[in-house]
Amino acid sequence: MAERFGGKYSPGGGTGDTSFDAAQRTKAGFRANLLFVAPCLLIIKAFFSEPVLLGQYLGAWAILMLAAWLTREGLKAQEAYDARKIAKRPAIPRKAFGSVLTGAGLGLAGFAGFGMPDGAIFALFGAGLHFFAFGPDPMRDKGAEGIDQMQSDRVARAVDEAEKHLSAMSEAIKRAREPQLERRVDAFQAAARKMFRTVENDPRDLVAAKRYMGVYLLGAKDATVRFADLYAQSKNQEARNDYVALLDDLETSFADRTQKL
Repeated sequence: MAERFGGKYSPGGGTGDTSFDAAQRTKAGFRANLLFVAPCLLIIKAFFSEPVLLGQYLGAWAILMLAAWLTREGLKAQEAYDARKIAKRPAIPRKAFGSVLTGAGLGLAGFAGFGMPDGAIFALFGAGLHFFAFGPDPMRDKGAEGIDQMQSDRVARAVDEAEKHLSAMSEAIKRAREPQLERRVDAFQAAARKMFRTVENDPRDLVAAKRYMGVYLLGAKDATVRFADLYAQSKNQEARNDYVALLDDLETSFADRTQKL
């Protein structure tokens, strides 16, 4: 018998609006994905080369793949930074490391194929073009005008923690393998992020919103994990209905609280 996903983590009842007006296509898309595809040409080149060159080409491939991963993660971090009014700069300048590693990988490939002078040129132009294409990482903390640094730091930490819960929800619901449920989770997350932006606009609202951004989101994450594991195995429709009802309750409560704030 299915267990209803509710209880102490559900702040209220009602039926939420399932519209999702905050969805955006990530910038860490086509250009970043190309960085994973282009180095694969080096694998083909490697296996038609002598052993020393094979090692160099494979080493260049590995460096370029690491650069691609760092670049994609850097783009995601910048998106999160740009979306917030109050935010800490990324702790690691991933795009900068991506530029350096892109230059190193292309330099090694150029050295393997053409020698040291050409390798140096490849490295210089590769790093420069990468930096030009993807830009620098955010280098400064961002805060609202008229708000002291201590308040800004508290809000930034609260939003960071809340975003971790939302990310965990997104990862968990994928295990259910049902796009409609993924869109439903996206809609709830849009309502939650409206609250985040409201708190960032006026950090004094953090006290009233803290339970929502902490306890309720933690409960939503835990419920999503339990539901996804159950639904992936049994496709239990009662559990599905209960989970959607929980999201309705939470979305309505978040929207109401945001309106009051």
